[in-house]
Amino acid sequence: LYILIMSIVRPHAMPALPLEARTLGHGVISLIVALLVAGGVSYAAYRYLAPAHGDNADILGATVGVIVIYIVAIADQRLRINMMSKLAQQVVIVLIPPLALIFLVLGTIFLGIATPTEGGAMGSVGALIMAAAKGRLSFDVIKQALASTTRLSSFVLFILIGARVFSLTFYGVNGHIWVEHLLTSLPGGETGFLIGVNILVFVLAFFLDFFELAFIIVPLLAPAADKLGIDLIWFGVLLGVNMQTSFMHPPFGFALFYLRSVAARVPYLDRITGKQIAPVTTG
Repeated sequence: LYILIMSIVRPHAMPALPLEARTLGHGVISLIVALLVAGGVSYAAYRYLAPAHGDNADILGATVGVIVIYIVAIADQRLRINMMSKLAQQVVIVLIPPLALIFLVLGTIFLGIATPTEGGAMGSVGALIMAAAKGRLSFDVIKQALASTTRLSSFVLFILIGARVFSLTFYGVNGHIWVEHLLTSLPGGETGFLIGVNILVFVLAFFLDFFELAFIIVPLLAPAADKLGIDLIWFGVLLGVNMQTSFMHPPFGFALFYLRSVAARVPYLDRITGKQIAPVTTG
């Protein structure tokens, strides 16, 4: 929204459109028509499925519309019918598979078809199907994925075991009673408790992963929050947002690894601004 407003108020300050946007701009009308057709098919499917499927008819109808427009785009590209513009083809063909993968995970959970664990399995199967469809599925890829998943699962399992051992030992010496009394005695009542706890979690997230925080720290904080009359659901949401700090700092800092994987390692020419951009270094 900020970029849209600034492009209207100060258009000279905005970077020039890349070549793709300038060459594909004539296909916007075809893209709009494709979206309208998909919407019409979705609405018709919704009206047809509503009596039998009730509240799930809207999601099923949208799924039908997406599948129809995707099949049309694939057929138009392979058979060279030229019914859709190149822009519309690219948007539909490139955008729908990742959205379908997301739907396999979240959509099946919302529809009640799968549990969260089963939804993750659905996503894995969908990713394998997409890789096979693009010709990128090989034994080496599967072996690497299985090895990475096994290492991560073992890592999480040992964290849970260690957290459980610590909790049992701490509870065995009545440490939870001392912590509860300490937290409920903080000045400021509920407000003071929330401020103190969030500062504590924020600082601990610099050194502990969110797994340790969730299985060691949160069980110690929840009884005190319940005793003070704080809604535990919103308290959990507040802590969940706060624990995201662990993604941005060592020793784990998954967000740092994600950004490092896409950051340039050598100088490159930016295609939008036309300027030479220095690489991102960690030294």
